[in-house]
Amino acid sequence: MNSRLLLIAIVVFGASWLPQPGLAAPTLPPAETSGAEAPKRFTFADVHRRAANLALQPFVENRPEIPDFLRDLNYDQYRDIRFRADRGLWRNEDLPFELQFAHPGFLFKWPVLVNVIEDGEIKPVHYHQDMFDFGQNHFPEPIPDDIGFAGFRVHYPLHRDSYYDEVAVFLGASYFRAVGQNQNYGLSARGLAIDTGLTKPEEFPFFREFWIEKPSKDATTLTIYALLDSQRATGAYRFIVKPGPATIIDVKATVFLREGVDKLGIAPLTSMYLFGEHDHRGHDDFRPEVHDSDGLLLSMGSGEWLWRPLDNPKRLQISSFLDKNPRGFGLLQRDRDFNDYQDLEAFYQKRPSVWVEPLNEWGEGAVQLIEIPADAEIYDNIVAFWIPDKQPEPGQEATFEYRLHFALALESKPPAGQVIATRTGAGGVAGGDPSKRLFVIDFDGKKLEEMGEDAGVTAIVSTSAGQISNIVTQKNAFTKGWRASFEFAPEGDRSAQLRCFLKSGGDVLSETWSYQWIAE
Repeated sequence: MNSRLLLIAIVVFGASWLPQPGLAAPTLPPAETSGAEAPKRFTFADVHRRAANLALQPFVENRPEIPDFLRDLNYDQYRDIRFRADRGLWRNEDLPFELQFAHPGFLFKWPVLVNVIEDGEIKPVHYHQDMFDFGQNHFPEPIPDDIGFAGFRVHYPLHRDSYYDEVAVFLGASYFRAVGQNQNYGLSARGLAIDTGLTKPEEFPFFREFWIEKPSKDATTLTIYALLDSQRATGAYRFIVKPGPATIIDVKATVFLREGVDKLGIAPLTSMYLFGEHDHRGHDDFRPEVHDSDGLLLSMGSGEWLWRPLDNPKRLQISSFLDKNPRGFGLLQRDRDFNDYQDLEAFYQKRPSVWVEPLNEWGEGAVQLIEIPADAEIYDNIVAFWIPDKQPEPGQEATFEYRLHFALALESKPPAGQVIATRTGAGGVAGGDPSKRLFVIDFDGKKLEEMGEDAGVTAIVSTSAGQISNIVTQKNAFTKGWRASFEFAPEGDRSAQLRCFLKSGGDVLSETWSYQWIAE
């Protein structure tokens, strides 16, 4: 686990990304653990009922505090606390899944409740010190026996039967991540975003309690239920985790609001983008690119596919893409060659793309992309989520179902050509006219590869402000695809939305490249 993954959002948003004192909820009645009143079958309806009841109560803090000596651990000290693999839940039961737990401390100051559902009975998982190796840490007093866990990790034999790989982790607020075969952890998903990217502080909902179904011996999925809470919202969640070449997580989320919110973000994704091939400016770095994701892909309800290269802007940048019943969106890592990064430690070419596939109708709204200035790769500075036009009023509920694909290559992808690179530079002959910008866009795809130089491929380029000139479309013999280039002359201090796609006759040959030009 590297430092950037532990520092998700806290450096970008401040310490408020972890729920603070005064921002939690009242204690629910303890779950039945045995006897005649124990539920015969725990389902999503049980979590739904808890979330609905919780939304009717004022939000107050009552979660257990952890000792100061754990709260004050630094990164290296916390990293030295490791779960003992031989104490993994279900370790010796010949089951396809195992659970390992994260210790409270450092950034993870608020324990969560973890329960297992076995034969319909809810069994709390209790903390024991001997579950952990504390390394070189020496504490001034004993750790309380009831301290609980900061979160948990899901293990599964992803590559070979004899070894259980870590395939998912639920840790910190409502954050969770997953990987498939031959992947390294990268961007994160989270349960809900509230007021992200506004001038006022963001509210970070958190998972208060989890219930995990004990799998059968032949199970290929693991079902996890979670209760979400925050000052203005509660939620009932179900996650069905299916590890594989691409790890799939099916999410069902029912959200309740205690109070109205300005911006409700559904299926939020959080990633890192420092620089890429089109914006290496200001980065004196031996690596050609540094990012977990290099673009936002949208499959619009209208059938259009749109690709937006990510940017590390000089100031906060927010883009909204209006849509109705989107078919999907995601933050993708399209550059998959080691030579794109030249990093022998981070292996950015192995970071997964994450695709959000709605499984019910989401109605009208917008996919919003937030890009935050960052000067180092430890900061997660990219956020994308769906904002419904009609969000629930206090006392109402809204249900969203979607599938998350953690993949190196997506099964759901544009049927036509895709953007594989965006490059920019000074315009004019040999870059001699800095008043113009030269854009060079490479497209690839099976159909484009089959089309020869005489195929009549043209680039359709437009802008909302400024002037487009010198449009050139040519076959790229090295990528086997096609390249479009053009010059853009900005109009004073006006920002502009640029668009480009390839066409031959009446046939659209590619997704739409979309770029936001920000006047400096």
